[in-house]
Amino acid sequence: MVTPGWYLALAAVLFTIGAIGILVRRNALVMFMSIELMLNAVNLTFVAAGRHLGVLDGQVSVLFVMVVAAAEVTVGLAIIVAVFRRRATASVDALAEMQG
Repeated sequence: MVTPGWYLALAAVLFTIGAIGILVRRNALVMFMSIELMLNAVNLTFVAAGRHLGVLDGQVSVLFVMVVAAAEVTVGLAIIVAVFRRRATASVDALAEMQG
């Protein structure tokens, strides 16, 4: 039988992979996917905790996180595509030059 501890360990691994992806990679799309991976790790934690406690609060929280993530994807990808069309690169280092 799989205990909630296994789900929490998997969520911690997924969150760590996402955090490393943000810190190491300099491509905006990869960083964006890493943020989504971190959000999914948090969703897994909410569902595991809700299931363990026998309440639906975890699933309701996941619904709201998914709605916010969908809005973030819509706006974020539009910005990334617009910048890519203008600069022909998705590197965040090149975007730092746009300051000023």
